[in-house]
Amino acid sequence: MASERHIAHLDLDTFFVSVEQMRNPALTGKPILIGGSNDRGVVAACSYEARKFGIHSAMPMYMAKRLCTHAIVIKSDFEAYSKYSKTVTDIIRDTVPVFEKASIDEFYVNLTGMDKFHGCKKFTDELKAKVIRESGLPVSYGLASNKLISKVATNEAKPNGQMEIPFGYEKSFLAPLSIMKIPGVGTQTGYKLLKMGIETVKKLSEIPVTMLQTFLGKNGVELWRRSQGIDESLVIPYREQKSISTERTYQQDTIDVQFLLSELNRMTEKIAFELRQQQRLTGCVTVKIRYSDFETHDIQKMIPYTNTDHELFKVAHSLFTRLFERRQLIRLIGIRFSHLIPGTYQINLFEDRQEMISLYQSIDHIKKRFGEGLLIRGRSLFHDRNI
Repeated sequence: MASERHIAHLDLDTFFVSVEQMRNPALTGKPILIGGSNDRGVVAACSYEARKFGIHSAMPMYMAKRLCTHAIVIKSDFEAYSKYSKTVTDIIRDTVPVFEKASIDEFYVNLTGMDKFHGCKKFTDELKAKVIRESGLPVSYGLASNKLISKVATNEAKPNGQMEIPFGYEKSFLAPLSIMKIPGVGTQTGYKLLKMGIETVKKLSEIPVTMLQTFLGKNGVELWRRSQGIDESLVIPYREQKSISTERTYQQDTIDVQFLLSELNRMTEKIAFELRQQQRLTGCVTVKIRYSDFETHDIQKMIPYTNTDHELFKVAHSLFTRLFERRQLIRLIGIRFSHLIPGTYQINLFEDRQEMISLYQSIDHIKKRFGEGLLIRGRSLFHDRNI
């Protein structure tokens, strides 16, 4: 029998909204919409007061404004959100031995074994209080024997609450909940299950696993396991030094700035696509050059979490301009993304038009299906001068 685990899930409540309310307390208690300021934008986040009108994230801004005509619209400030996310990350890092940063605003903490010395609930209560005290942001947590149950418990405890599910009570905790509260059950899967008359997790847990597998494929097996409260996934230690990079050494040294910038674009586009395929965001960009005398220099910049080409192009160009001071022949150029966290590119595109989101989805679909070399941006093209 597997040993009992203790996993805490912490989630910063309405994170983007909370940051804006902390910066401007007059916004507290108001219906707030974060996202694109024009009607073709998308809602990145909304306050609990706005949710009462049926508004939710990813909703077109024009629709949200119709549902709540007196809502206050605030343009997304991802630089501020990234800054506060890193602040909370530092607080947790300084307090716990092992934690996973699951997204920009949620964390898993492995407290297994701590119940013998300190008490897991007491420790998590103190951690929550410390996050609130040192960051000013509200946070909820769930404490359970696995990541699945702790996350669901957190969602049930919001806003600014806490909930502990004792070992052995996982299935009974899930039983009365809607199937839509199981992580991984999206709109399409939920609709299929509701058509079958399956509305609660209890009802889902009673369906034979073979039937779910026939109906939903391999996802059916995982869904059945979750309905039983089973989740053996590990807390993956957060390591900011993880990175993704690429570089190129040229057979003939060059000082052609336009060529070098097009090469930098090409490399940036390549690894940004890799980030999106891994569903990760970067918080730091580093550009490296090596001169013909083999002297190597690099420069880095902390940035709001992103993985979109158009944002990373701007950062890469800025760093290259600052770095390339000697006007001497270059033999190597490279770029690296680090401080990686889980996340999807939609989080960065909510302030843009819906067309931009659709464009990235289409680009990545084509690259994934036919190869990334089939479709590249025009700014990444340059006449190859046999370099």
